[in-house]
Amino acid sequence: MPIKPCAPSTSSTQTPNKMQKEDLRIIFMGTPDFAVPALQALVENRWNVVAVITAPDKPAGRGLKLVPSPVKEVALQHNLPVLQPTNLKDPAFQEELKRYQASLQVIVAFRMLPEAVWNMPPLGSLNIHASLLPHYRGAAPINWALINGDQETGVTSFFLQHEIDTGDIILQRKVAIAPEDNFGTLYEKLKHAGASLLLETVEAIVEDRVQPYPQPQPQEPLRSAPKIFKQTCQIDWQQPAAQVHNFVRGLSPYPAAWTVLEGKQFKILAGHAVAVSSHGQAPGSYTTDGKDFLQVQCGEGTAYAVEELQMEGKKRMGIKDFLRGYTFQQAL
Repeated sequence: MPIKPCAPSTSSTQTPNKMQKEDLRIIFMGTPDFAVPALQALVENRWNVVAVITAPDKPAGRGLKLVPSPVKEVALQHNLPVLQPTNLKDPAFQEELKRYQASLQVIVAFRMLPEAVWNMPPLGSLNIHASLLPHYRGAAPINWALINGDQETGVTSFFLQHEIDTGDIILQRKVAIAPEDNFGTLYEKLKHAGASLLLETVEAIVEDRVQPYPQPQPQEPLRSAPKIFKQTCQIDWQQPAAQVHNFVRGLSPYPAAWTVLEGKQFKILAGHAVAVSSHGQAPGSYTTDGKDFLQVQCGEGTAYAVEELQMEGKKRMGIKDFLRGYTFQQAL
């Protein structure tokens, strides 16, 4: 069930008297696969999407052929006009945007917008964010919820304001994090939860039931979700194995946690914590029988048993299959 607003609105965004569904002119902004269910939900439920804004096509593959974004592919399937600006501050783009006379802009997994763009439509611009705001503002909310070992996350619809992810909340929906979830599985859950929440939100706007409220200030410190870089993904074996496990699942299958063993870089994609005595082994040292298991020593007398990994330049493999073709020097 969505979390309903519990405080009166102080937002400058106002809704008019109840309008007809077809009168709500929506511009959709998004690029990656995460935004696809939201756009599909709007189109399949006959909301009036007048244009789609997405990133320019990017070269990919050996031939560097230009490839459209997942959102563009869906937009073209539904014969929706597509704009692909390289500069959102370009006056020519903004003039073109105005010509669509949108009453609302919907943003799902898109880049930061200049105020001239997000403040353009009379009903404002709403964003679907993959966390229960105010926690996990930033670029990587799904990853960080897992890395921090949370058991619950969710999606939030809110109106954009000046500071990133700080606008007034419209609705929220909680999503449980299962022990077996990793970034890939939780991403799938949240992208569909976000699409469902978007439909609830636009219906509330049309029916004049929106009561946005300021993001609360919780007693505990706010958890952030900064962008993840390659150096962010290096495993710290000084941490207890339970934290290493959460770190691995929060980055699997992409961009993937990594470490260096015997001078080679490995992506660690799955495993589990093991409570063992350290026997004097330093964190980062490892043991293997050369055929069934690979365990890396962690902090506090624990170890991490690797289940799936990928050596640089090779494909992803289960540990038993990998050990059939690779011999560690420290095999028992």
